[in-house]
Amino acid sequence: MFGKILIVLFISMVPLIELRGAIPVAIGMNLGLPEWLILITAIIGNIIPVPFIYFFARKILAWGVKQKWKPFKQFCNFCLKKGEKGGQKLLKKAGDYGTYFALFLFVAIPLPGTGAWTGTLAASILDLDYKKSFVAVIAGVITAGLIMLAASLGLFKIILGG
Repeated sequence: MFGKILIVLFISMVPLIELRGAIPVAIGMNLGLPEWLILITAIIGNIIPVPFIYFFARKILAWGVKQKWKPFKQFCNFCLKKGEKGGQKLLKKAGDYGTYFALFLFVAIPLPGTGAWTGTLAASILDLDYKKSFVAVIAGVITAGLIMLAASLGLFKIILGG
């Protein structure tokens, strides 16, 4: 059982996959874990990298852009641009809702290119307050987790009559 929990935990820590991928994969693989445990594990796994991303990612990526090895340089440049793009998108939404509510929405809506990694990187690039950003990201991760769990269990199909 512990090994199965680690699978969910590690998948949810992977950038771009996060819990948006971990939950459907865990349910699809029929790991035999209760749904509540899959959800909690995926949420924890998705949140673990957040402080590291906020405090170190921007510095590491800025350093990486200056390196000579082209694949690493391109990867760092891609991540910085993605974070900047996410930050601009966040600021655009913030006009209507407030910056931290916009960050919450950015993380909560499980679409490609959104999530804890990108949202936290955007918060770091925008120099947003860490504590407020952390709360917004956690709330967004929990919301995204509930949405993905419902979708993975087919609840949307039942609700929408499909």
